[in-house]
Amino acid sequence: MTHDTFTGVFPAMTTPFHDDESIDHDTLRAHAQRLEAAGVDGVVPVGTTGESATMTHDEHVEVIETVADAVEDVPVIAGSGSNNTREALDLSERAAAAGADGLLLISPYYNIPEPEGMEAHFRAVADAVDLPQIVYNVPGRTGRNIAVETAVSLAEHENVVGYKAASGELNRTNEVIERTRGENFAVLSGDDALTLPIVAQGGSGCISVSANVEPERTVALVGAALAGDFERARELQYELGDLFRTLFVETNPIPINEAMEMRGIHSSTMRSPLNPLQPEHRETLQAVLEDLER
Repeated sequence: MTHDTFTGVFPAMTTPFHDDESIDHDTLRAHAQRLEAAGVDGVVPVGTTGESATMTHDEHVEVIETVADAVEDVPVIAGSGSNNTREALDLSERAAAAGADGLLLISPYYNIPEPEGMEAHFRAVADAVDLPQIVYNVPGRTGRNIAVETAVSLAEHENVVGYKAASGELNRTNEVIERTRGENFAVLSGDDALTLPIVAQGGSGCISVSANVEPERTVALVGAALAGDFERARELQYELGDLFRTLFVETNPIPINEAMEMRGIHSSTMRSPLNPLQPEHRETLQAVLEDLER
């Protein structure tokens, strides 16, 4: 797989649960197939949006197997990161065996390694697992940015072919884009509201939360931007702007799971410690979704 493989829209998939919080694999399969039919360029199960933090390793692998079996022509980029390098290695190897086509690796959280330790962590997985890998920068959840120098150095590794940018810092993301232009390296937006400016700067697309509920519009937005049709891309950005904002009014994936239930795609059941969306935010989300259906 090459940089071109990671161009376009990759929904960060929600995980459907039954009322007893067991994984609803039948609905998960249908969800993956619905996204593929909508024209997405790949799917990303068991990331933050998929509540991987509350799953056992066996459940993690079972979700990957279900999604890999469900889709036909799009790659499955499985979340397999950890703050423990040995655990990330184990999860990544198991993800590969389960049918993943690539890996999404969050930077080590909580222990907050220095840049040398951060790079060594990613290189250990890239050296051991022969799949294309995307490093994931989301300091709001991990406590530390992946340094630009670290991202640039990792881009030289043949198995590290992407960077998910979810820091909210356009200058940082733009510098990664500028300094990796000569590499087989995709920079993907991890903030739906910033996808258009990141693609305009030279990014390759997005790993998107909103694409779970609005895959066709998200695909159209990114496709227009990649084609240089920024007038059309802006129109779609304006259409989706309220959704982008409302889906992050509380901690992700609380609002997106509520949206999925409102659209009849799957239950909003989540695992503790996540809580249901607050009533006032539920009303706003319902209104936003209704507006999109008009």
